[in-house]
Amino acid sequence: MIPTRPRTRLRTMAYSRWDEMEFGQALHPVTCGLGITIGGGQVIPEVKYAPRPGKEADYDTLRQEYAHVTEQVLERAVQLGFPGLLLELEHVFQLTDNPAWGAGITAQTKEQMVQYHEKYGIPLALRVTIADIRRPEHGLREGSPELAKMLESFERCAAAGADILSIESIGGKEVFNHCVTRQDIAGMLFAVGVLGSADMEFLWERIVAIANAHGIVPGGDTDCAHANSAMFLAGGLLNNELPHTFAALVRAIGAARSLVAFECGATGPDKDCGYEGPVIKAITGCPISMEGKSSACAHSDLMGNIAAAVCDLWSNEAVQYGDMFGGTTPAVFTEILGYDAAQFNAARALGYSREQRDILIHSDRLRDPQAFVISPDVAYEIGKAIVSEETDSDYRRARAACLRAGELIQEACAKQELLLTPLEKRALSEALDTVAALPDDEEEFLALAWRRYQNLEELRPASYGFS
Repeated sequence: MIPTRPRTRLRTMAYSRWDEMEFGQALHPVTCGLGITIGGGQVIPEVKYAPRPGKEADYDTLRQEYAHVTEQVLERAVQLGFPGLLLELEHVFQLTDNPAWGAGITAQTKEQMVQYHEKYGIPLALRVTIADIRRPEHGLREGSPELAKMLESFERCAAAGADILSIESIGGKEVFNHCVTRQDIAGMLFAVGVLGSADMEFLWERIVAIANAHGIVPGGDTDCAHANSAMFLAGGLLNNELPHTFAALVRAIGAARSLVAFECGATGPDKDCGYEGPVIKAITGCPISMEGKSSACAHSDLMGNIAAAVCDLWSNEAVQYGDMFGGTTPAVFTEILGYDAAQFNAARALGYSREQRDILIHSDRLRDPQAFVISPDVAYEIGKAIVSEETDSDYRRARAACLRAGELIQEACAKQELLLTPLEKRALSEALDTVAALPDDEEEFLALAWRRYQNLEELRPASYGFS
């Protein structure tokens, strides 16, 4: 058993002011792989691709699919002269469920990258994101057969050539799924802030230990399972399945949860799906990966430009392998990302990085409350609320983040800067009243939550270290 290190809670902000944060520059850059430095002065494109449905039926077919895609991505980057590239091998279910498959394709991908690096000198790095295949009914901790496969996959992929390890963990999802459509903000605090954080601590102590044992980078997590699900339910401007203000509050809660990876020893870059990245960067000073307009191949959002404001990696989220007039889809999105990054880096070289950052911010800042809460100035205030909590209570930190985000949205609305519909205002006010009325004491809140959700069939206290 690899020894794990205890979690160290962060109590201060890495930056003294929000406007010290810029894209392409982090206080604690990460150097890894084949000559890549992340957060050291350049924005680097991070391309992620997925095989066509059906190609995962057997290992040989899947291996050939990944080999073709990787070749096309690397070839396009070299043809266009991009100064560096990060590839993300985000596991489809079969790659984690069969650890030998994941390790084999990791080794194959890294071998192709080494060949291109040696031939052309292009700096490259490989992030491997293990799939969270756990099933709540089987438990999430010891005794879970799915957890055993995940940890084996981390070990084998680390040994096979991964440079960065990541995951999109799902702890708390069984409560989240029940509560989100009911607009139950107390349930969000329990699912994401408490259960999600407890699961993050359990997982990331182990992921960090594996990465350190292999001399590679423990990257970070993302609140995709919760905050992005709320974002998708909120949808576009005409979709009222979930108020956008509610989704914005879930994002703030998710920031407190995602921070746990770094308190357990993750160094960044965090995962691109984590729109809460600016909060993480403000607190930790670690590099972050972000996605926005160039991830429209995977989903739509209301923060396509502002997401890039303080990014260090710029990602397309995921594109399914296919054909376009310009080439295969992964090659095309490699080109899009590379040109985006080139613009950011030119702005830095010419001394206009802050102006470019502020253009990105103000093009989206008031488009939607979900964009507003990831604006670096607002994200900084949410981060301060998290680290200012003097206790070790994950509940209180998540609650503080939620309340501060809501207060800032209301202030911007009162100034008629952020325009909200009556429905959005009411949803926000009701959520904040509910949160403010919750107990200050964590034990009191937990007793209330366990009583309220004890009948959820998949919820098992032991999965989160509760008796």
